[in-house]
Amino acid sequence: MPSWKSRGLRGSMLEEIINLTNTRYREKKLALIQKVPTPITPINMDKECGHITLAYFEQKSTVDYIGVVQGIPVCFDAKECAVDTFSLRNVHEHQINFMKEFEEQDGIAFLLIYFKARDVYYYLPFARLYEFWNRAQGGGRKSFLFTELDASYIIPVEGSFFVHYLTVLQKDLEQRESRN
Repeated sequence: MPSWKSRGLRGSMLEEIINLTNTRYREKKLALIQKVPTPITPINMDKECGHITLAYFEQKSTVDYIGVVQGIPVCFDAKECAVDTFSLRNVHEHQINFMKEFEEQDGIAFLLIYFKARDVYYYLPFARLYEFWNRAQGGGRKSFLFTELDASYIIPVEGSFFVHYLTVLQKDLEQRESRN
C-alpha cells in the first residue's frame, strides 16, 4: 500500500475537497459535476482483499472533472503546487487540446490549483492557461509564477461549500461577456 507521501496519493486531499464541494453543489441544485474516472486495465490483483496491485492506463485522461452549471458545460483539472511556481509539465498537451476544443463548443474550461505554501485555491481560466502554454511553446518560461496571476481569481473557502469555485466561475463568465 502506498504511503501518504507517495506520488500516487498526491492531490487526493484536493480531490476529496472538490468532491465534497461538488456534492454540496448537487444537493443545492447549483451544478452537476462528476469526477472523470481514469480508465485502467488491471494486471495483478491481490486475491485476498480484491485490490488491484498493478495496472496500466488504457488511454490518456482528459480532465479530472466535467459537468454542467446552470446549463453551462464546464470541465476542469485539479492540480496542487507546493511552491509559488507552477510548472507547465503538470499539464499535458492532450489536456490543453481537450480544453481548447471544449471551449470552442461554448464550454468553460479551467484549472483549479491549490498553492500549498500559501494555502490558496486558485481558478485559472483556460484563456490565461493557454497564454502561459503558448509562451512555453514559443521558447519562453515553462512555468508561471503566482505573482503573474490575477488575485481576483482566488477561490473563497466558504461555509459548507469548502472550495466555492462557482463564485469565481461567475466572474469568469462576466468577463467573457464584457469582451464580446
